[in-house]
Amino acid sequence: MSALESRDPAVLAPPAEQDGGVLSRSYRALSIGIVSVVLLIAFEATAVGTAMPVAARELDGLALYAFAFSGYFTTSLFGMVLAGQWSDRRGPLGALTAGIGAFAAGLVVAGTAQVMWVFILGRAVQGLGGGLVIVALYVVVGRAYPERLRPAIMAAFAAGWVVPSIVGPLASGAVTEHLGWRWVFLGIPALVVFPLALALPQIRRRASGPVDEETGAGTFDRRRIRLALAISLGAGLLQYAAQDLRPLSLLPGLAGAALLVPAVLGLLPPGTYRAARGLPSVVLLRGLSAGSFIAAESFVPLMLVTQRGMSPTLAGFSLAAGGGTWALGSFVQSRPRVAPYRERLMTTGMLLVAAAIVTAPSVLVHSVPVWTVAVAWGVGCFGMGLVLSSTSVLLLQLSAPEEAGTNSAALQISDALSNVVLLAAAGAAFAALGGGSTAAGTAATADGSRPAAYAAVFLPMAVVALAGAWVTRRLRRP
Repeated sequence: MSALESRDPAVLAPPAEQDGGVLSRSYRALSIGIVSVVLLIAFEATAVGTAMPVAARELDGLALYAFAFSGYFTTSLFGMVLAGQWSDRRGPLGALTAGIGAFAAGLVVAGTAQVMWVFILGRAVQGLGGGLVIVALYVVVGRAYPERLRPAIMAAFAAGWVVPSIVGPLASGAVTEHLGWRWVFLGIPALVVFPLALALPQIRRRASGPVDEETGAGTFDRRRIRLALAISLGAGLLQYAAQDLRPLSLLPGLAGAALLVPAVLGLLPPGTYRAARGLPSVVLLRGLSAGSFIAAESFVPLMLVTQRGMSPTLAGFSLAAGGGTWALGSFVQSRPRVAPYRERLMTTGMLLVAAAIVTAPSVLVHSVPVWTVAVAWGVGCFGMGLVLSSTSVLLLQLSAPEEAGTNSAALQISDALSNVVLLAAAGAAFAALGGGSTAAGTAATADGSRPAAYAAVFLPMAVVALAGAWVTRRLRRP
């Protein structure tokens, strides 16, 4: 038995624990507990968008609206790196507990805020907690579940987003209308008690402590912590610059890039930027897939409302079916019989994502039915289900136990950072071609629509997705 095999949970687990699935007696409490945590985070993520405009208006903070989102993102990047260090050296239990506590505290601060800056502070605390939680959960999966069960628990994580993606906006709208926006934030912390009571005892038994005493004796890598601060600050400056196309905004944009680039090179596996075979390509693929899809998806409701005259509710429902097809794709990749063909499955998934992104702007032609977007996005979400869960599975396969936290943090950083960079680029192209203006301009047609502005968003994102399809051929070393 090799040293790596001796640390694999599938090897160490007693025979009785290797029988059954993620809901067998051995794993039931742990599985329900950690999936419930994902469910709550998903509900908050999907519900907050509905309540946010009302909160910003009541707090007289519409001018600071974007910072309520970017504040969450920038601190989550730091939380991801911190969680990776914490989990590798002391086990994921402390990072997970602290993350859930910070997430709940941020919700309370945001829900009780009387001014917009306090609200933004609450969102930043939430982001720190969210970054800690997501990486710690990946380490728990890597330590507590044998390799054969990891695809199934990753599929359960994806399924945890289905109901919130459909019900979240509707429930949030009803609560905001009848009880007030504050209860969208204040109602969630009380629900955290249930998953904690289920999961923490199991995590303490199966996944607590360092992998070995030598790793546990070490202190946090101060260089990585400094890089984490740099990547968070750089991402925040880049987002700030992308919101303002005036020449003066180049200064924070350049400062953000100067901080961001060396920090990214230091925090991601060597060779990520050139798609080196193995782990670097897995991390790169996560960013290409998530960034291209989310950047494109962000403009779908706006396109349907402004170019086809749909109501915001109907435009949002056009994406609702995607939650189900995403979970279906994640379920397909979890089947043991497809494991030998995982890379081919991921290539197919990225091609489906590219096809969905390039099909969506066809509704700019008014003779094309608007339901085309719903069908295309359902197909694209199926592809994302195949790809994203598979990247998580491959990452854990390619990581030594003492590196699972650091590598999981790199995966999440690639995901989150690509979102902000590609969203910033898409938003800048959209605004430059007049997409943010209602006045007639050179990019507008006679009826005031701006197909070129939307094409400048969707077509480059389709190219990024195709690049991801190429990267799927480099996920394994020869």
